Amino acid sequence: MRLIGWAVMLALVPGVTATLAQESPGVIPKSQQPAADAKPVPVRKVVHKLPAAPPKIAAPQTVAAKTSASEPAKDSSKIEIAPAPSAEIPATDRLRIQSALLWAGDYTGSIGGEDPMFSAIKNFQKRVKAKITGILTQGERTTLLAAAKYHEDEFGWTIAMDPATGVRMGLPMKLVPQAREAAHGTRWSSAHGEVQVETFRIKNPDLKLAAFFEQQKKDPSTRKIEFSTLRDDSFLLGGMQGLKKFSVRAYARDGEIRGFTILFDQMMETIVAPATAAMVSAFSPFPERSSLFADMRKSVEYGNGLIVSARGHIITDRRLANGCQVIVAAGLGDADRIADDKDSGLALLRVYGLRDLAPLALPTDAYKKGDVTLVGIPDPKEQSSAKTLTEIKARLADGNAIELRQPVPMAGFSGAAAVDAQGQFVGMMQMRNFVLASTEPAAPPVRLVPAATIRDFLAAHDVAATSQGNQADDAKAAVVRIICVRK
Repeated sequence: MRLIGWAVMLALVPGVTATLAQESPGVIPKSQQPAADAKPVPVRKVVHKLPAAPPKIAAPQTVAAKTSASEPAKDSSKIEIAPAPSAEIPATDRLRIQSALLWAGDYTGSIGGEDPMFSAIKNFQKRVKAKITGILTQGERTTLLAAAKYHEDEFGWTIAMDPATGVRMGLPMKLVPQAREAAHGTRWSSAHGEVQVETFRIKNPDLKLAAFFEQQKKDPSTRKIEFSTLRDDSFLLGGMQGLKKFSVRAYARDGEIRGFTILFDQMMETIVAPATAAMVSAFSPFPERSSLFADMRKSVEYGNGLIVSARGHIITDRRLANGCQVIVAAGLGDADRIADDKDSGLALLRVYGLRDLAPLALPTDAYKKGDVTLVGIPDPKEQSSAKTLTEIKARLADGNAIELRQPVPMAGFSGAAAVDAQGQFVGMMQMRNFVLASTEPAAPPVRLVPAATIRDFLAAHDVAATSQGNQADDAKAAVVRIICVRK
């Protein structure tokens, strides 16, 4: 039994950076895939009953494939550069198919400049000995959706962004349902800590990857290393940590080190092994496009609000203001939640006893597309408890989706102001969290609530908005940190 989980990890050692091929530069796609008739790793479940076996991915019944590949790809994980199958896949199916390809190890990234989804589907077709076209037939799509549903149902398998580190990863949420802050990222764990997944982000240009590698070998002191591989931009190591097995993967780029650690009891090995392989395949430390964010319902949560009246009215993200015993507007005092709107995702707060606050000017003309800057105060961990404004470059796309220019941590940033090139306010940003087995996987992970929507929301609650600002950067002056304290 001891060798089962380790075999999964060791099989990936020679191509550790290959697992990142979907979006990291200079990586080598994985060259081998499991045979179509290979038996799945046996899975046992402690909390709920599993079916006899996961659906076997074999060559489906042949259906005439669509041969048109002239439309550009709209894959959610990489900028389109080649004929792509995603144009042939409904938006509601795309993320689930991508998850199934990641779980199976087919999603290894761009091969020869191809769109990553196109390459992944060709890998899948090659593995199941089907005609290699890069475009799914109806039978192949059905097979992949069935596999995705199995993993969603049995493991709670979900692809999400960690807001604390900016990494994208696959999470077996039914194995690790509890989430909380860690020293340098986020820790997901089972109820009693039998399985733990912890992300980390070290931003220190002076810390070399080799030095961090040696540090991880010895910290904590109970670690006994059984295998390790160090490369120029990544490393893998694993072994025993006390009575638990562990594996650490780390990747370096632009003065940052990002990665994750898996820790689990030996008796959980046959359960954790298949999930571990899928997590390795899905992990992307520097993703070029965002996925929905992992939901972090913390006892103390940080976000942003925008002052919209001189009488102390503040708008913020409705999700942030939910379930709070106490809401604090930093520097202003306790705030009451007096209204919210599910459709817009807005909440209205008010701080009493204040006068002559400088309200945000809400323009009446709609902002279309183009470059925007997100202005807010991130989670205190990002600034060593400071409260200074941070700016994140982005672009407003179709459907009020906001596309980030860089894969940066977004913890504590929801509710920030979005301003145009002249510094004028255009709307408030919201972060979208994943919902297990969501029926709306195409929802943008970061979206804009336009100024016009905010005006209508305020008018419905008798708050007069102003359209005249004193200066171009009055949006920055209106930003205030919001702190939600829950049980």
